[in-house]
Amino acid sequence: MADWQSIDELHDISADLPRFTKALTELATRLGLDIAPLDADHISLRCHQNTTAERWRRGFEQCGELLSENIINGRPICLFKLHQPVCVAHWQFSVVELPWPGEKRYPHEGWEHIEIVLPGEPNSLNARALALLSDDGLSQPGIFVKTSSPKGERERLPNPTLAVTDGQVTIKFHPWSIEAIVASEQSV
Repeated sequence: MADWQSIDELHDISADLPRFTKALTELATRLGLDIAPLDADHISLRCHQNTTAERWRRGFEQCGELLSENIINGRPICLFKLHQPVCVAHWQFSVVELPWPGEKRYPHEGWEHIEIVLPGEPNSLNARALALLSDDGLSQPGIFVKTSSPKGERERLPNPTLAVTDGQVTIKFHPWSIEAIVASEQSV
């Protein structure tokens, strides 16, 4: 199987990885977040056009397996398990989230966020995630915190999200790994 970085349909996101890695590291530093001990289980893209999402899907189909295809918040989202990981900082992501465009327009097409798993009670996720971030970092101009509970059509596990962004890249926290969520969908 081909390495994702050698696939023609994925050339733009291969070229985008250094920008994303630098921006993510800078955001973590601003937030006082020590990423070294944290388990991030997948990385996600953002795009403006269906044609871009379809091109990326064709690319990922050449270098990985489709784990899940679901409608979440009214739009398709595919999860791919890659044969060669996407490397960001010390993480090696084998799972890539590919959402089709929604209502929101993002400033950049390419890598947009990582998702960190903080195992524990879903109702205490926000407190556990915020405890990892410095008050000074959270109070800086341009830093936004959002909580949500995205839900797939067949999802059975409560999966709240706490997202912290600077408008360029985002770090999200969840109580469950994406593979546990996919497994919960299969048991329906």
